Amino acid sequence: MLFPSVRLVAAVCAVAPCFALAGCHADDNKAPSLYQEFSGPRAFDHVAKVVALGPRPSGSPELEQERRYIEAQLHGSGWQVERQAFTDPTPHGPIQFVNLIAHFGGSKEARALVCTHYDTKFFEPQRFVGANDGGSGTGALIELARVLALDPSFARRFELVFFDGEEAIREFRVDSPPFDGLYGSRHYAASLVAGGKAPLLKLGVLWDMMGDRDLDITMPPNSPPKLAQGIFAAASALGTRDHFGYFRGDILDDHTKLNAVGVPTIDLIDFDFPAWHTPADTLDKVSAASLETVGRATLYHLGRVVPTL
Repeated sequence: MLFPSVRLVAAVCAVAPCFALAGCHADDNKAPSLYQEFSGPRAFDHVAKVVALGPRPSGSPELEQERRYIEAQLHGSGWQVERQAFTDPTPHGPIQFVNLIAHFGGSKEARALVCTHYDTKFFEPQRFVGANDGGSGTGALIELARVLALDPSFARRFELVFFDGEEAIREFRVDSPPFDGLYGSRHYAASLVAGGKAPLLKLGVLWDMMGDRDLDITMPPNSPPKLAQGIFAAASALGTRDHFGYFRGDILDDHTKLNAVGVPTIDLIDFDFPAWHTPADTLDKVSAASLETVGRATLYHLGRVVPTL
């Protein structure tokens, strides 16, 4: 999953817990209340199914099985899924990576992005199944697709992306060649620029390691301020504000490549996770309640903002 920078932030000013939120466009718009439909147990069930596949590093047969599972679930909810395949050099030689990009009913009206990574880090001989790191965001994003589909006009405003190759094969190196890590988000961000699409996406939310039973979302302190304020306000409204705060330093994750091309993206991640990148990152470390807490806070905010974009 990610990597914290060595540059620590001495102090982070608290963001006000509430701010003016835009209302919905019409009385029959379901978007503001959709957050109530997000089910932690449903999301957890998807996490369990992908974890049951075992380790899922980029280029592995198990990751292809996971892709097929994700595609089947999204198709069942009315989403069309594009495979964005590309090959990059890695410390283990060339690997084909595959981002999954979904639009509701094939719509090209997306103004908001919600994304996660679905690969797990390569370890040998350790068995790393990445239940939280790779699994939690995947299960939650599949559940989000189901919930968004309950309001088709709202769903058409979203692009959902499952990134491949977030994990470094050996050690993160993302600013200069030879690159290692963030393969999928780097390629996707470059494709946004090449296609002139980056300005159309007004905001992004990245989910990563969001299922920890002892939930403590640690957002990077340089998160886009309006997005951070919105998430804090949503969590306050839902009575879960104590689960959301800032990390003590920068975090290197897929959001960095999106922000770099002008798509303001917030990373909702619990980096205070003792099992990170160890064989102990197993299903028993993941909580349906945590998945629901993050999923609902995200949807509460998006339901009030996205219809105005």
